[in-house]
Amino acid sequence: MLTEKIIYKDEDVLLEASVAYPKKAPSPLVIVCHAWNGRDAFVEEAVLRISEWGFIGFALDVYGKGILGRSKEENVRLKQPFLADRRRLQQRLREGLELACSLGKADTSKIAVMGFGFGGLCALDLARSETALNGVISFYGHFEEAPAVRNQDIQSKVLLLHGADDPIVPMQDLLVFSKNLTQNGVDWQAQIFGKTLHAFMNPSIQDPLAGVAYNARSANRAWVAASQFLKNDVFACEKN
Repeated sequence: MLTEKIIYKDEDVLLEASVAYPKKAPSPLVIVCHAWNGRDAFVEEAVLRISEWGFIGFALDVYGKGILGRSKEENVRLKQPFLADRRRLQQRLREGLELACSLGKADTSKIAVMGFGFGGLCALDLARSETALNGVISFYGHFEEAPAVRNQDIQSKVLLLHGADDPIVPMQDLLVFSKNLTQNGVDWQAQIFGKTLHAFMNPSIQDPLAGVAYNARSANRAWVAASQFLKNDVFACEKN
């Protein structure tokens, strides 16, 4: 397995991507969007897992090289400008996607994107842009539209992986979003995990009183669901 870090820019902002390649080339490309704290160790592990599935894992960077939030307050401060200007967010995401597509080992006819929390919103915003994607996976993502990013523009298949007891993005939000996807003709599916809070994928998160906590059983089930969605649905039984 080959891994590397790639420095790139969006206007004058220096960014850093993490990439993990499988042995086979060319390979489908899976873009990973980080949560509200930034491109952390959890995302680095995610791209390694994706490469083990036989795909190129590419973790883009929204905030900037080396920038990681160290508190809830700092995380909010980092993500808020992008929530306030979703066009700006789309531009930052597309810079990462364009870099990933330029990799010689990527099969750019097979592209999916996944994200966690804020990264789930990022993944969906890429799907809401004019970017040609095969699939999108949202792990406990946020679903809010904006004038610049509309659900009716989603053309890719969508998988939603969500905790039933998530107080940050409650089930009602998911129900409203999924109904809207249906109205817009989107091919979508969801798996809901019982007794599961927000941020259930990340082993370093354990704050049930704040509504966020790792759940090993749900995380394992979600990884299996994501892998099968990519292999058997999005990339049409790609053999690796």
